[in-house]
Amino acid sequence: MSRSPGEAIVRREVWRGRPKVGWAGIVVEDSPSLLALYMPEGSPLAFDDDFFGGPHPWSYRDRWHGHGVLQLQRPGEMHAVWVFWHGPEREFRDWYVNLQEPFRRTGRGFDTQDLELDIVVGLDGSWEYKDDELLDGWVERSRWTRAEVAAIRGEGTAVAAELDAGRRWWSDDWAAWEPDPAWGVPTLPADWAAGS
Repeated sequence: MSRSPGEAIVRREVWRGRPKVGWAGIVVEDSPSLLALYMPEGSPLAFDDDFFGGPHPWSYRDRWHGHGVLQLQRPGEMHAVWVFWHGPEREFRDWYVNLQEPFRRTGRGFDTQDLELDIVVGLDGSWEYKDDELLDGWVERSRWTRAEVAAIRGEGTAVAAELDAGRRWWSDDWAAWEPDPAWGVPTLPADWAAGS
């Protein structure tokens, strides 16, 4: 069942059935070809106490800071495109391809899992990998297997090949997108990690 624009949801990152990160977000679009979620400034964040043997790198944050982030993902795909803005004029920063598991619908929103590897696409179309050097360490810490890391890198290679060919599935119009000011800031339930 699709969700309506403006509807508040919970977006979780779930590793092998265990929720690790919770975000409060708002649905921008939920159609057969696109899921677009928005995390406005002030959106609550929450983290599992044990993030693979230590705290999550963002555990010092309890809210999203900045102009908010827009997340675009097509059903069944292993990456999303995050849109960031910066500065007092809310200028578009870049396209940030976040490798993550295909989203799964839940009673309160959507589950996925960040896959560490990212691709930052500049305004001129140039791109670069981010955090590839961290993947092998996650194998040693038992977050992923070598086969899973190979699949993550394979997805990164496929996205990079599309970028090299000058193809992007998302519209440049999203760079100028603005949220509905009536939406406000969503809340994150205290029991965000419970159930599915």
